[in-house]
Order: sequence, then C-alpha cells, then structure tokens
Amino acid sequence: MNEVDVLQWTLAGATGQQLSADQQLLNKRLDYAGGQIIFNDYGVVTVEPTSPGDKDVVYSCAVHGDETAPIEIVRDMIHGIMQGQIKPVQRTLFLIANPAAIAINKRFVEMNMNRLFSGAHRQGDSPEHHRAAAIEGYVTEFFNSAPNGERRRLHYDLHTAIRDSKYEKFAVYPFTHGGPYKKEQLTFLAECGVTTILLNQAPTTTFSYYSVRTHQADAFTVELGKVRPFGENNRHDFAAAETMFTRLICEHDLALPNFDPDRTKIFDVCRTINRTNEKFVLHFPDDVANFTAFAEGDLLATDGDTEYRVEQAGERIIFPNAKVALDQRALLTVIDVPITGLQLV
Repeated sequence: MNEVDVLQWTLAGATGQQLSADQQLLNKRLDYAGGQIIFNDYGVVTVEPTSPGDKDVVYSCAVHGDETAPIEIVRDMIHGIMQGQIKPVQRTLFLIANPAAIAINKRFVEMNMNRLFSGAHRQGDSPEHHRAAAIEGYVTEFFNSAPNGERRRLHYDLHTAIRDSKYEKFAVYPFTHGGPYKKEQLTFLAECGVTTILLNQAPTTTFSYYSVRTHQADAFTVELGKVRPFGENNRHDFAAAETMFTRLICEHDLALPNFDPDRTKIFDVCRTINRTNEKFVLHFPDDVANFTAFAEGDLLATDGDTEYRVEQAGERIIFPNAKVALDQRALLTVIDVPITGLQLV
C-alpha cells in the first residue's frame, strides 16, 4: 500500500479511471507509528494520532489546479507519513482541492474555486461549486470531531502566483473583523520564509477566510512562488516552508524565536478593481511583477469607459488578471504600512 501515489490515486478518482484493488485507497485506514491515516475521499486525507496534541491543522493545495509546488509539498508530506518518515502528533487534514483541474493542467475547470467558499458555492452548478461545498463539509467535520478541551485551529491554504513577485513569498492575512493580528503566526510564517504579509480588510469568499470566519481558525492564503509545471519546481526554494509545516504537526510544542517586527513587511489593500465590462484592459505588460510600484497618476486599467489611475505615492499592484469573469476582482492595489500600527497579540 505504501507504493500507491496519493496524487495519482486522487487524479484517477477525479477522472473516473478504474483502479486495481491494490491501488485503491478510498475509505481505507492505514496505521502509522502513532496513529492512523484515513483516506476520506479523493484528495482528502485525515491524520488521527492516537494521543493527539492540542492543534487541528489543515494544509490545502490545488484550489487552483495548475499551482504545482504546493501539490508536490502536500503529496510528499502524505507519502512521508505513509512511509513512516513523518510521524504527526497533531491532528491534520490534507486537501488536494481541485483534482479535476489538475488533471487538465488548468487553473480551474469552469470557475475560480477560491471565489466559492463561505456558501458562495450555492450560487452555481459547476464542478468547482460542488467540490467547494464538499470541502467545506470535510473541514467542518474535521474541526468538529476534535477532542474536547482548549484547542488551536490552523489552516494554511498553499498557492503559487501566476506571475513573478517583487516579494517571492507572501501571505494574505484574512479579515479579522477587528480582532488582533498574532505575533506567533507572523513568526511562524517568517520561519517558513514568508516575510511579506498582505492584510485583507473585508469579507471574501476565499478558502482561508472561510476557515477564519466559520471556524475561528488562524488561517492564511500562502503564496510560495510562481506557477510552474510539475517537475520544474526548485524544491530547495520551499525547504524552509516544508520543514516548518512538518515540524508544526510533529511537535507538541513548536519552539519559535521571539517575535521580531523587523522580519515582516506589511501591506494593506488600498483598492479593489473589478472587471465589470467585456472591454477591460490592464495598461501594463503581462510580465510586470506583483508588488510593482507605479507613479501617482499612472493609468492602471480601463473598464469600458472607466479609468483607474494610481491615486497615491507608493501604490503597488498585485494579482492583476484582465481575464477574470465579469464582476470578479481583476486587480488589487496595496500600500505598505508600519507593523507598529497593527494591533498585535
């Protein structure tokens, strides 16, 4: 059983491929040194230690099917547990979110899944709508089935970006609804090599915000680099993150250095620019990197007859995509803010 490739099994299930009995993992429970691995569904794997610690950890990948580095990381962590090399003491849920999109090497089949959480999946009938609904159910079951007592809920939704970035690794800190930002989490991310944080100041339908709002988890959208094909990721670039992801679930008390505000650069969303017109144009080249700064007055985009220009010095662009569906976000602008101005605990 240890020879079964979890990713290939997941893709076979998503595409209806027939598997032999010795390749099938669905609904199986495998023992590892310290607990059980449960294969709940294709791309849904729960790890239940016999004597679990006080954390419930979710690692998700492939919300966008072409973001291969996080898929490789999650796959290899699961294989490490199956082979006895990784021995979790914390309850862990691994999610390969959109295997149907992986199978066709696309970002999604019909819809951007990261716009379909917090119940938004009820507004449509695409494969992504159905899968987002199922994933919410698995996350709910995972958190609700935890042992009694005071526990920590953590969710790291792993991505890679479509384009290069001035800051290669960064994380989106979902809207906290007035709650404080956590030094421990900023330190953990810094240890992962993620030292740039983008604050989201409004509710969204992203997967990480769903876990924050619905399950009171500490959750982040973590961008680990740029989209590349399978086999072309330099895994050395992700070594720090992989080490910390593994340590988090294998140690009862993860020892972190003291919080250092100088390690982390903070950006806040300045404006969200949506595409509302078929004639939406971005007025900069496709290879412009995330977090590129523009001069005040520069034309960023036109949405039909509406122009969007840089409104203040230091305004930068992030996540530009002129091809999104109508009424979806085509561009964010952000501005850096001092970390000393945040409410930190």
